[in-house]
Amino acid sequence: MKKTLLIFVILLTTHFLNAQQESAFQEGEWFKFKMSYSGFLKAGNATLEVKETNLNNKEVYHVVGKGWTTGMIKWFFKVKDRYESYFDKYTIKPYKFIRNIDEGGHTKDLEIDFDQENNKALVFDKKKKTKKTFSTPSNVQDMVSTYYYLRNTIDVAKLKIGDEIRTDMFFDEENYGFKLKYLGEETIETDFGTIRALKFRPYVMAGRVFKEEESLTLWVSKDKNKVPLRIKADLAVGSLRADLEAFKGLKHSFKVIVRN
Repeated sequence: MKKTLLIFVILLTTHFLNAQQESAFQEGEWFKFKMSYSGFLKAGNATLEVKETNLNNKEVYHVVGKGWTTGMIKWFFKVKDRYESYFDKYTIKPYKFIRNIDEGGHTKDLEIDFDQENNKALVFDKKKKTKKTFSTPSNVQDMVSTYYYLRNTIDVAKLKIGDEIRTDMFFDEENYGFKLKYLGEETIETDFGTIRALKFRPYVMAGRVFKEEESLTLWVSKDKNKVPLRIKADLAVGSLRADLEAFKGLKHSFKVIVRN
């Protein structure tokens, strides 16, 4: 289950709104997710929060994502993850990314500074005490900013079933081509009631964690917020599901067909 909690919520939750339209999010937006393993065992929680700040004289959003195990699972596989991204308020280009994780004893403490003008990423591995510079594609995103970037740039009204959305992301020390496939609309039951949702298939690397490339399914609310409602993942061993449990600070009204 390494690299599961926030990777499911953040790397996998990417959404949509035309760039010329009003932004889909604002300062103060906060999500909390509950996670279950193999359909019944509580696995943990994760949160995402948007703040505003100033970084090197630039106006930025500072997003903090946290994930941790709870219940019985934490006794044999303890996870405590923290992800941070500082990205431009207007272009959504990231300037700094922080990844500090402890997943069952597997730890990483990375700080990445992006030079967007020169297409470079400086990776400071605090655990290994090393610094390396890598070339990146133009307009590259980090794992967290990808969610907010696509949320504000993809025009859902123009999407057709089977369409694929691609973007470039830099993760750890690698450039990663992220791909998302649109599967159509679906009405789902949530803790808040019955909600119309957009269904997507994020593609991942098959191997130690995921069973195959198409192991993930994502549902987001069909409104201007594009709230991540649910994520389901088939793992190499078992399955994981994340459901939105609480939220606040949405920029737009949250549409529910039938409230619980």
